[in-house]
Amino acid sequence: MTKRERPPGSPLAPDQQPIRRVVGRRVQPPPGQLPRGEARDAMTLNARYTTRAPKGVFIYQSHEDMARDRERWTIDAMVARHRGRD
Repeated sequence: MTKRERPPGSPLAPDQQPIRRVVGRRVQPPPGQLPRGEARDAMTLNARYTTRAPKGVFIYQSHEDMARDRERWTIDAMVARHRGRD
């Protein structure tokens, strides 16, 4: 079998390689048991995360307009984080 041939029964395209390495696994607590403290803390931090981008769907006339708004929101978030508001 050459490098470009697909093994029989393989769902992958001939030029793709299967992913066989798993690094770490999350272990779910048993039913009825609350998550550990660090997991709850991580969920709380994730819930408080803000991007400073307003919610909604935006339609722009050009990529430059979109990039300008995205950069403005990113800079606003960086300034707010530096000031300690987030």
